[in-house]
Amino acid sequence: MKVVVIQETSLQIDNIAAEITEHWKALEQIPEVTELIIQTPDHYPWGEELHEMIGDADILFGVWISSSCINAEFLSKHPNLKYIATLGHGWEEFDVAMTREKGITITNTIYGSQTIAEYAWSLLMEVCHHTTAHAEYLKSVDWTKPNDGDSAFIKLVTPQIELYNQTIGIVGLGSIGFALAKMAQGFGMKVISYSRNKKVGAEYDFIDQVSFDELLERSDVISLHAPFSASSANMINKDTIAKMKNGVILINTARGGLIVEEDLYDALLSGKIYGAGLDVIREEPPKSNIPLFECKNAIITGHIAWLTRASRLRACDMAIDNFKAYLSGTPVSVIN
Repeated sequence: MKVVVIQETSLQIDNIAAEITEHWKALEQIPEVTELIIQTPDHYPWGEELHEMIGDADILFGVWISSSCINAEFLSKHPNLKYIATLGHGWEEFDVAMTREKGITITNTIYGSQTIAEYAWSLLMEVCHHTTAHAEYLKSVDWTKPNDGDSAFIKLVTPQIELYNQTIGIVGLGSIGFALAKMAQGFGMKVISYSRNKKVGAEYDFIDQVSFDELLERSDVISLHAPFSASSANMINKDTIAKMKNGVILINTARGGLIVEEDLYDALLSGKIYGAGLDVIREEPPKSNIPLFECKNAIITGHIAWLTRASRLRACDMAIDNFKAYLSGTPVSVIN
């Protein structure tokens, strides 16, 4: 089997590109692999560039799953493909039936559950405590000059919010949402959740699984972890926001398309939503300064929740393990 890996540029400050490449070379130890090509473009390839990189591969790692890539026309140029692995959790909608007819197995790589959940929690902590703002204030004072003593030192720049005994509503109880649920439980929060399919098992007993409307009405904090699809697009809008508690906190580390940003902007200005922590926006990168950037009660970062050294290396290892499971006849993480 000819294997092609699309290894995107390492975005870590501590560049680990060479280390990632070494992890991929473990594929050479699999007997069925007769040729391994690791493509290292300086940007994600599209169109003809992607076609050239894939060539006559049997196995493909690292492609983004979307209807623009996983369609009959695209796949007709690569008739040898039998197995495709995206290195991320998420994917866009594509023609599942067509891929089955072609006998192609497509998998995702659930590498970042803990990393992304931790980042979602850090956004929530920042909304509640604004530790950065307080640290910057303390450093800004010239303590060699007369000041107000204790009142200058023990000073709140922003209100402090305690989460103990409050209710967090988790939308999407997949691996990331479940990891966040356990963190929230550890902080003494009441955990409720909404998912398209109810989760079954003793490990979920501490979570009250409810309807979407009930989650909106009961939650003090709402954290989004749902996949983006036609049914989930714009799920946070002026109508659903109206059902939320006054002063709710909203966290989104999933996809920007889950939120109507104009409606979130209005809710942040009015105080209906106390604060938002967003690692994703609708257009990435943005082509203009979106109104949400003007909101002091919105913390926005650039889709970096997944971007730790540990998670990048784990993604390679898990993708290889998933491929071995496929070769053994017991495929896992299949999304088609």
